Amino acid sequence: MKIIVVSNYDEMSKIAAEFIGKEIKSKRNSVLGLATGGTPLGTYTKLIQMHKKGELDFTSVKTFNLDEYLGLSPKDKNSYHFFMWDNLFKHININPANVQIPKGDTDNPAKFCQWYEDRIKQAGGVDLQLLGIGRDGHIAFNEPGSPFDSRTRIVGLSQETLEDNARFFEKGQEVPCQAITMGVGTILEAKNILLIANGAKKAEICAKFIEGQPSEEISASALQKHKNVTIILDKEAASKLKNKV
Repeated sequence: MKIIVVSNYDEMSKIAAEFIGKEIKSKRNSVLGLATGGTPLGTYTKLIQMHKKGELDFTSVKTFNLDEYLGLSPKDKNSYHFFMWDNLFKHININPANVQIPKGDTDNPAKFCQWYEDRIKQAGGVDLQLLGIGRDGHIAFNEPGSPFDSRTRIVGLSQETLEDNARFFEKGQEVPCQAITMGVGTILEAKNILLIANGAKKAEICAKFIEGQPSEEISASALQKHKNVTIILDKEAASKLKNKV
């Protein structure tokens, strides 16, 4: 794993966007795996800026999102479908037909999960997967205990994840307790992986997944098994690493 430690969130976002931009410039029809949550927002803002400056063309890019809340329709403002269009896709020239996000309101979740796996394979696999990390070490919605060979599936969300994500919902609204997520095994099949993390709250888990022994109790630790992983941390998130870069 290549570890890059930067000064702050803005610098982390800038370098991450440049990393993704380099992939798109080298392969116009790149297949990107994308993440939601607070961490990648700055990266998406930088990508939008690069596009508006004429530096990036998303016409031929294909995307697959990591996850979606089960039960939410794409029009629900709390859905990851809405999040991605509001924070990235509507601001760039991506072809809507090239955007794939798990369907939270599917009538047949199990069948949909297999369809999603098949679509990723039909696209030639993910060239670059962007990841964040939860405080319990989850990547996508692969909670502690997720098998390293897991595929796209329905999962239950931990109490910690529900509490962390409650900030995105209006007061009184319940966070869905299940989600559709790419599995750890699906994520590991990406050709390149980029994980970003910032803030002191992520320091302990970053040290564990980077420097500890791989364990299914920390799904991000599976990244140690991948040959092409880049991790960008701000100083706070990197503060508990024993081997600083």
